[in-house]
Amino acid sequence: MVRPGKNLGKAFALAKARYAESGIDVEAAISILETVSISIQCWQGDDVRGFENTGASLGGGLAVLGSYPGRARTPEELRRDVEKVLSLVPGVHRFALHAAYGEFGGRFVDRDAVSTEHFENWVSWARGLGIGLDFNPTFFAHRLSESGFTLTHPDRAVRGFWIEHGRRCREIGAFFGRGLGTACVTNVWIPDGWKDTPVDRRGPRERLVDSLDAVFKRRFSESVHWDSVEPKLFGLGSESYVAGSHDFYLGYAAKRRKMLCLDTGHYHPTESLADKLSAVMPWLPGVLLHVSRGIRWDSDHVVTLQDGLVDIAHELVRHDYLGRVRLGLDYFDASINRIAAWVIGVRAVLKAILAALLEPTPELRRLEGEGDLTGRLALLEEIKHLPWGIVWEQYCERHEVPSDLAWLQEVRRYEKDVLSGRA
Repeated sequence: MVRPGKNLGKAFALAKARYAESGIDVEAAISILETVSISIQCWQGDDVRGFENTGASLGGGLAVLGSYPGRARTPEELRRDVEKVLSLVPGVHRFALHAAYGEFGGRFVDRDAVSTEHFENWVSWARGLGIGLDFNPTFFAHRLSESGFTLTHPDRAVRGFWIEHGRRCREIGAFFGRGLGTACVTNVWIPDGWKDTPVDRRGPRERLVDSLDAVFKRRFSESVHWDSVEPKLFGLGSESYVAGSHDFYLGYAAKRRKMLCLDTGHYHPTESLADKLSAVMPWLPGVLLHVSRGIRWDSDHVVTLQDGLVDIAHELVRHDYLGRVRLGLDYFDASINRIAAWVIGVRAVLKAILAALLEPTPELRRLEGEGDLTGRLALLEEIKHLPWGIVWEQYCERHEVPSDLAWLQEVRRYEKDVLSGRA
């Protein structure tokens, strides 16, 4: 049961009046926020183990640290955990699956044989909740990825195996879109690269172009499916060379009209991902934004309300990109309660977007256009203390979810009643 703070109604009325003085329509901002959906990542719930039961190690430059009790061990447990998360965040959101999270009935199904039948329960579940699904091929934790190469592998047979996996995953993504009435984004990330300096940088990238073209050969309606490609700066085991770098995938996405995935952890810590949005948007149909928090490069910490996230939100709002960007979380932290990790991340992204929607952007544009840089800086500083937190509390109340740490009490109760019973 949500227990809104005393006098929230009065506080919200005062906040609306204060924003109105600056020419900001609070209700209009809330209406836009209602359209924002966050794609919640499956891999936070079970530490990227999936349900294949192949015994393969995680690999692919990925590592999950921590052993907090209560990880999901079955699809049913994972779905139950996500339902708890959705009950604690305002709005209507999505869920992102990896191919390794299919339901295989205890049988071994290799990656090149995964199909829609293995995800029928996921679609039924999502339909019952009224949410959409997104998808990811799983190009890691497999005997044919142990070399560090998949779609760029020099062996044609190995490449063919992974090409077929990619094709099937796109079919599953389109199956999601048709079944749920909302377009699925299927995002391709591969771990391919060299630990030490290579002699042949060209060969793997040329093979990657051919492999991607083969994966993407079949066309799907944009009403049910979108393709995305995800670059990376470097990874564990690919410190010197990554075939699917930012430059490679930006060119490929622009040429082939695919979405480009920008992951906030995949760039140098001093780079501004917010600045990249307006640089790539003129050339692309859209962007998939994976929101993470890299303390030391791609360390994938739980997203919190930090300056980098706020900067991204302002870019999305100021340039009217919300309709062309799909937002998703991308981190895995096994050192804390996994339900809380999800809730904190979703709420942080929504708070950042709300704060951006409550900015007096027309006035700031006017000052900048007139060359009044002093006025622009002064206004940017003064609006930081405006009462957007009260608007957030009102938004939560309208969605009947906790507006403060009451959500943490619910998580702790769930941990006691449900998670603590998992071995």
